[in-house]
Amino acid sequence: MNKTNLILLSILIGTFLVPVNSTMIAVGLPSIASYLNVSITDISWVVTIYLIVMAVVQPIAGKLGDLYGNKQVMQIGFIVFLISSMACAFSFNLFSLILFRSLQALGGALLTPNATAIIRFAIPTKKLSHAFSIFGLTMGLGAAIGPLLGSFLIRSFSWEAIFWVNIPFLVIGVIATWFIVPNVNDSQPNNKTLDIAGTLYLGAILTFMTLFATKNELITGWTTLVLFILVALFSYQELVSKAPLIEFSMFKNIHFTTANLFIMINNFFMYSTVLFIPISLNQFSISTIGMMLFYFAISMSLSSWIGGTLANKIGKDKVIFISFFLCCITALLYFTFSNESSYLFVVIALIFGGFSSGIGISSMQINSLKSVPREKVGIASGIYSTFRYLGGIMASVVVAILIGNTFFFLLLLCFSIIGLILSLGLVLKNSTNLNTKNMR
Repeated sequence: MNKTNLILLSILIGTFLVPVNSTMIAVGLPSIASYLNVSITDISWVVTIYLIVMAVVQPIAGKLGDLYGNKQVMQIGFIVFLISSMACAFSFNLFSLILFRSLQALGGALLTPNATAIIRFAIPTKKLSHAFSIFGLTMGLGAAIGPLLGSFLIRSFSWEAIFWVNIPFLVIGVIATWFIVPNVNDSQPNNKTLDIAGTLYLGAILTFMTLFATKNELITGWTTLVLFILVALFSYQELVSKAPLIEFSMFKNIHFTTANLFIMINNFFMYSTVLFIPISLNQFSISTIGMMLFYFAISMSLSSWIGGTLANKIGKDKVIFISFFLCCITALLYFTFSNESSYLFVVIALIFGGFSSGIGISSMQINSLKSVPREKVGIASGIYSTFRYLGGIMASVVVAILIGNTFFFLLLLCFSIIGLILSLGLVLKNSTNLNTKNMR
């Protein structure tokens, strides 16, 4: 095996665990809730906190790599992920599990952007596109394997096994990156500012909003005032910061704004599927549920590649429109799910749902990055990542509150329709611009 492949393999050994742990825990929620003697609404926090931390930390994790070395920060991410995974397995109550899951997400947030940066600088240019395609495919497969692996581990051992399985891969990852992965950034950026305050404000805002949605008794005049103050402080911080977490002026660009809304809705749809299936379809065993979600994630991963090819032929906006149109149909299929639904019907619906959700992803990301100046691509990537995880956070809250309620499926349909209308607007706008240009 040549050096390039060794570097890529060393990075992938550990980083693929980030999406695995994002989806693997979904099939374990009922088992963990039963063991800790808590409700599904409460146990959903182990998913929500993971997404919140990923959403607020990832935008500055790459900047930390620029300042202190991508390899060094990635290794810290490996170590934090390793220690927190062991701690999760020893959790004795809900609070401890939520705390350790947040640390696990911190490790994952440090890992992913710095792994991407190392691939960008350590892999020869002629092999870069191939390396990134392998990286993207591996991360997609990680999300696909998660439910299947989780169901096997819980059925064969216990829910703690979904955390223990991380340990050997992370140990190998730490050792491999130490000896094989090179240091790639010798020079430090001129702007060394980190928006730590903005990160803390955003994390607090997302936590408060999630608490408000899941615990109505916490909504009082004082807590509402605190939330408004946090929003005001965050807005002010982003306006005055030299390196804001979210640069508001970028949202003046309609393509940038819609691209971020699209990925938020898309991730809401994806996470809603992954979370509600294990909880609502009680007629199937945990191993069967894991296999069903595996089909969904594999379909989503493969369709993202198909969507990228299709975008080159008919245009990115049209592919996004197709994606949301298919999501509307999928939401109607989900609406028919019940305890009497057959295995074959559910599998077909999930494969269709995975295809619907995945086909527009590459077009959404390209629209986001191509709509901003070259010097702001890094900031745009951070904002895009934040909106992606916001969709997941919304899904975990909605599933916790509305599971078993037909309004849940109606909400899925409404969000899909919103995406459909916005994407149709872009298609019509581009068509009008093209006709005007031809007339000239």
